[in-house]
Order: sequence, then C-alpha cells, then structure tokens
Amino acid sequence: MENGAAPTAKPVIVAIDGPSGTGKSSTSKAVAAQLGLSYLDTGAQYRAITWWMVHNGIDLADPTAIAAVAGKPEIVSGTDPAAPTITVDGVDVAAPIRTQEVTSKVSAVSAVPEVRTRITELQRSLATGAERGIVVEGRDIGTTVLPDADLKVFLTASPEARAARRSGELKGADLHATREALIKRDAADSSRKTSPLAKADDAVEVDTTELTLAQVIECVVTLVEEKRAGK
Repeated sequence: MENGAAPTAKPVIVAIDGPSGTGKSSTSKAVAAQLGLSYLDTGAQYRAITWWMVHNGIDLADPTAIAAVAGKPEIVSGTDPAAPTITVDGVDVAAPIRTQEVTSKVSAVSAVPEVRTRITELQRSLATGAERGIVVEGRDIGTTVLPDADLKVFLTASPEARAARRSGELKGADLHATREALIKRDAADSSRKTSPLAKADDAVEVDTTELTLAQVIECVVTLVEEKRAGK
C-alpha cells in the first residue's frame, strides 16, 4: 500500500461465528455492504456439498463414503454482500440448499474431516484473495479457518430468541420444533471432533437476544472501524 493512502484502504478480515438464529447472516452481509467488504457465508458451502451428496445418492450414514467424494463437486461462492451467489458444478443452488432435507443432513456431512479440509481450503483462498477485505461468517472461522483474522466476533442469543427468528425465516415453522432442532444442531456442531463450533479466546462476544438487527450491525461496524483505526 502506498504511503498516504486512506486508512480505510487497508484490507481487514472479519470472522463472525455463532450458532443458527443469532442474526449472523443478516449482520455479516450488512456489515460487509456498509464497509465495502466482500462477504462469505461458509455455511452455504457446507450446505452446497451436502446438497451435491444428497443429489448424487451418497450414503450420508457412512463417513467413509462421504470422505471418498469430498473433492468431487466444484463449489463457487460469489462474495458480493448485496447478492451473494453459490453454484455447484455450474448449477445455482442458492434455493435448494435451504431445504429441510439439506438442513437436516448438513451436520453429518460437515463433521467429516475430509469435507472440512476441502471447504476450509476454499474459504482461506477466498479470504486471502479479497482485495478490500472480507466478512466471513460461520461456526469455526475464528478458531480454525482464519485464526489470524483482524477481528473475531462471536454472536450468541437465547434458544427462544433464536427459534423465533428461525421460525420467521422458515415460514410456517413450528416454534417448539425449531427450538428443538436448533439445540440438536448446536450439540452436534459443538461436539464434533473436527473444528467444533466454539468461541475463540480473542473473540468479542455479542449477545443479540435483546438487540435489534440494526443495533447488532452498528456494534460490529464500530468494532471493525476501531480495529482499522488501530485502537
């Protein structure tokens, strides 16, 4: 970078982790858009590889079968926060990866070490190649994928608040069932041997239970700006 360039020109890597329903995606996209950064939804990549395996009839009860084909699908993530895209072998999968079928199977697929290795490499190459900087959201970004991220944020919220948000996203979803599914997925993601869902020691924890989305976004934007300013 040339001397005299604006401090905002310095690329910044922001890791935002946390369980489902904490406002992670909405916050990450908005922060990236507001600060002119790229955006990566790592969960979508795990959903994409899960969709490919379901689509191709892989036995998802067999980790060996999953591992054997982990390198086959070509997953491409578009990193524009205003219109993030994801394709598998050239097919737009933005809608099908959000189905209940994929949601119910993604923890099993993402627990397989070969899958995590493959997707982690993909995530690192996207993050390090982002010229302006990037906001990367997921479950193990600050701990495993980008341990040297400039800023790590861990979003939390009560199970009740998270279930209410997810039920709002999943039209017509049963609140109790959604809460139970979230707790089950948390347990699976937190207890897996490879890169579990965890808060990095140097992450800033933000409890979003009582906050509006706008307040969460403002909080994270402030944290990023302080980091950029060297505070």
